[in-house]
Amino acid sequence: MNYKPEGSLFRTAENQRYISSVEGLNEAMEKGIILEARVSVCDSSHNLIIDLPCGKGVIPRTEGAVGIEDGSTRDIALISRVNKIVCFKVTSIDGRNINLSRKSAQEECIVNYINKLSAGEIIDARITHLEQFGCFVDIGCGIPSLIPIDAISVSRISHPSDRFRNGDFIHAIVKSREGDRIFLTHKELLGTWEENSSHFEAGETVSGIVRSVEDYGIFVELTPNLAGLAEPREDIKAGQSVSVYIKAIIPEKMKVKLIIVDTCEDCATEKPMKYYIKDGKISYWCYSTDSSPKKIISEF
Repeated sequence: MNYKPEGSLFRTAENQRYISSVEGLNEAMEKGIILEARVSVCDSSHNLIIDLPCGKGVIPRTEGAVGIEDGSTRDIALISRVNKIVCFKVTSIDGRNINLSRKSAQEECIVNYINKLSAGEIIDARITHLEQFGCFVDIGCGIPSLIPIDAISVSRISHPSDRFRNGDFIHAIVKSREGDRIFLTHKELLGTWEENSSHFEAGETVSGIVRSVEDYGIFVELTPNLAGLAEPREDIKAGQSVSVYIKAIIPEKMKVKLIIVDTCEDCATEKPMKYYIKDGKISYWCYSTDSSPKKIISEF
């Protein structure tokens, strides 16, 4: 069984077949199949209510997530599930009353998937919450992990919302683990300096996003893993979309020299992400060019 982030299964034909009838739910219960549906209510006792086509599904509070019963997971983890898709296993059916357990699905995911992950593995994840210091992601059946802001991309951002939105499905790399906790990184999937700079040529005028304004120049992001330095201008601020003339590309110094041509107030301020690696396992990644004295390396 593939243990994907919540929301991955909901619209599949198989999931819809199981949740649409009592017969389907009984079959799923007998086979131990993990299903998904949307939470409609978190009641005053923090039980999660799911309106299924064939009846009312209830996930009791203590079955809402791993750690709720012992207090290591706070009840906000249940309250925040309202109007969101959650995974569960069917535990019993009594007429139109259907008892479900998200905790059971998570425990199975931990044993059969999370505990077997090792450093360097590329996994699927879904953005669940953005904070100044990084983004929280679901790495399978609602199990949370964190990508620190400095691990999101090589091009620096002021907030994870510069790169992601809640609900985005992304790829990530297992950086390390401590017991049950999985630590992730993301930037290594977005390409090296050479891979990113190969899409540009000196003499071109292209779009970019201002990421930082310094006394000595303005850093403009051309792709999530490539930024260049433009000459100072007084009318520029971080977050603006700009058009830039590429003055020079210097591989031995890993530099892209730019001149800001114009600003665009109503242009999109997000650069699309291109994943150069999407699956498998990596043990080593070097962002820098062979001729550059500056080395940005990740080892797993």
